[in-house]
Amino acid sequence: MHEEKAEWTEIIEPRAHLLDLKLRELWRYCDLLIMLVRRDFVATYKQTILGPIWFFIQPLLTTVTYMLIFGNIAKISTDGLPMAVFYLAGITIWNYYADSLNKTATVFRDNANIFGKVYFPRLIMPLSIVVSNLVRLGIQVSLFLLIWAYYLISGANLHPNLYLLLVPLVVVLMAFQALGLGMIISALTTKYRDLIFLLTFGVQLLMYATPVIYPMSALPKKYAMVIHANPLSELVELFRYAFTGSGQVSWEGLAYSVVCTVVLLVLGALIFNRVERKFMDTV
Repeated sequence: MHEEKAEWTEIIEPRAHLLDLKLRELWRYCDLLIMLVRRDFVATYKQTILGPIWFFIQPLLTTVTYMLIFGNIAKISTDGLPMAVFYLAGITIWNYYADSLNKTATVFRDNANIFGKVYFPRLIMPLSIVVSNLVRLGIQVSLFLLIWAYYLISGANLHPNLYLLLVPLVVVLMAFQALGLGMIISALTTKYRDLIFLLTFGVQLLMYATPVIYPMSALPKKYAMVIHANPLSELVELFRYAFTGSGQVSWEGLAYSVVCTVVLLVLGALIFNRVERKFMDTV
């Protein structure tokens, strides 16, 4: 009798080279991506009393705090905009970036037990973080739109414009920047655990180097170049300008942000791809 040749449903092979990201395989695991997104959303607020209402409370409390400290006490300019609209616009888009970066940067440490037991494309995990945070962003954007619409109807100095069409691009660029930088930091933390402790502090410093609590127009010339070098600055300013018509935006600045985003994303994917093959030995 002839033995029938076994047909394997899945073949796990070592990567041949650094550039082999197996992006087609990511598409095959899209169901896993959806499941992870649902898990993150449910697990975060499952045992809380207010649940998703925290999505509204957090930016509101932060906005009120900024209005009191930076608006009323420090008297920082808001470009003639209502303080609630100015600060909430910056907080909304910044929270998405910061949360995505913080969680992506610790993905190896937080999921080491899963990575060591079952195979799936490791890039699925940081991707699920960025996608699941889009749900939170959508809820917080709806809160911002309610407050923005109130001031717009009340006759405040708000001038929405065609740059609103670029808001989805801003979100995508923020997501990819967080994903790229997060994967780089995550790869480094497999050997240098101290980076985890510096991460939260570093993100806070980065916020002050981004026009979240101040407009670009209020910057002294000697600092303007430094802030413009931050690829996030143009994106935050563009998001606010689209809804209010107040701010400093340029196509050159947007192009610079796009280039930086592509570089970070490609570099992050390559480093992540290299480290994931042997990170279990160091985590």
